[in-house]
Amino acid sequence: MTNTLLSDANRRLERALKYAHISDDASERLRFPKASLKVSIPVRMDDGSLRVFEGYRVHYDDTRGPTKGGIRFHPKVTMDEVQSLAFWMTFKCAALNLPLGGAKGGITLNPKELSKFELERLSRGYIDAIADFIGPDVDIPAPDVYTNAMIMGWMMDQYSIIRRQRCPAVITGKPIGMGGSLGRDTATGMGAFYVLEAMMPKFDKAPPETTVAVQGFGNAGSVIAQCLFDAGYRVVAVSDSQGGVYCPQGLDIPSIRQFKTSTRSVKAVYCEGTVCNLVDNYTTLSNADLLTLKVDILIPAALENQITEANAADIQAKYIFEVANGPISSSGDRILEEKGTYVFPDILVNAGGVTVSYFEWVQNRSGLYWTLSEINSRLKQRIVTEAEAVWRIAHELAIPLRTAAYVHALERLGEALNAKGTREYFTDPRF
Repeated sequence: MTNTLLSDANRRLERALKYAHISDDASERLRFPKASLKVSIPVRMDDGSLRVFEGYRVHYDDTRGPTKGGIRFHPKVTMDEVQSLAFWMTFKCAALNLPLGGAKGGITLNPKELSKFELERLSRGYIDAIADFIGPDVDIPAPDVYTNAMIMGWMMDQYSIIRRQRCPAVITGKPIGMGGSLGRDTATGMGAFYVLEAMMPKFDKAPPETTVAVQGFGNAGSVIAQCLFDAGYRVVAVSDSQGGVYCPQGLDIPSIRQFKTSTRSVKAVYCEGTVCNLVDNYTTLSNADLLTLKVDILIPAALENQITEANAADIQAKYIFEVANGPISSSGDRILEEKGTYVFPDILVNAGGVTVSYFEWVQNRSGLYWTLSEINSRLKQRIVTEAEAVWRIAHELAIPLRTAAYVHALERLGEALNAKGTREYFTDPRF
């Protein structure tokens, strides 16, 4: 088996299959994506030239419902990455008991190099290319890395033009004025905070005594950092793609969020003019250095494969909450497990985004819209319930939390797949 992201993801599946009670038919089906689409997207650039971009969309499994998953714009997007992300989405939706399957999409490019006009043409061109592959009852895309509500709005509008009818339920993460849901922009970070808030009391860790480092200060990372700051946790380090800052006494997260928005750089908070007076004894550091800080909680909220066999032994945090998708490789997992590190997995921790996307889809289809307090209450109730279930399975079977989350999801997926018939059913003479 080649060393790809998907093969790495399948190693987690193989381990969980030892503990899940599902048929051989179900386990065989879950090893492969249902359908993968690669498209070319020609875009007329502002200078009159033509560029062709590569785009992808993968349906991994739709046994429990229409597939669901984000669209990312990133220079390193590949079919392997998109298939792996669709795999994780399948298990994430099952772990949260959502009536959805897993999908993912992406376009290979650096979006920072395109103008807003070019991004709009690209976004609409992508939908033109995949329109027959998506739909409210087939596959519902959402935002991901370097995509946002505006881009989702363009995509929904383009799909509606193609179908000659308004179709808000085809895309989630849209602007509020186009049928988006309140709370969607903060859902991933809020959901992660609810999981952390529910789990840490099990270790008798009081917020003021608990230090936290957050790698990735984007939409999800900045939200959970703010929630932790408000709850009294000592957030001592944060970073973005340009680097980060560290202060043992704790950082002023609201100020960092404000300056990050205006300067697009975390470093700018502590190195320009009077802003440096916000905190004493700060230092700058790299993303790699942040991962190995001596803190209680580490929150990787950037991209996949940040912790591997190359640096896992240097991780000092006792508790890791994965807000990014796949930030720890399977080889890194083994090292952390030997060290006794508690890793709360991505398919549970960062499932707030897809959960509120599901809420948005439900609201679009029903025409009834909920308040922000209703959204957050529904999110907290669902994600905490599933977190407690994963915790219970981990202790009952004496297995790592990641494996427990996969077992939890597999039981639901196996039940749905078995309902279509298994080898045992078709070979049983009684039927």
